Amino acid sequence: MKNNEEVIKKIKEILETIKPYLYMDGGDLEFVKYEDNYVYIKLLGMCQGCSMADVTIENGIFETLKQEIPEIKGVINCEI
Repeated sequence: MKNNEEVIKKIKEILETIKPYLYMDGGDLEFVKYEDNYVYIKLLGMCQGCSMADVTIENGIFETLKQEIPEIKGVINCEI
């Protein structure tokens, strides 16, 4: 990946492919920012406060993003 704008565009595209899986459980997510190789998201709906949220972020969202964008170091949930 070349610059942040390209990376952010790719991140948003990948997140759109993940959303239908979250919708099935009444959840959603919102992209917040990409900074220092970390993706910041906000889990919404039933995903907010769910006991499985960390697993979803680590094993689902992060792993999916990392496959396409190897420089990503992690995904951080920005709870309100």
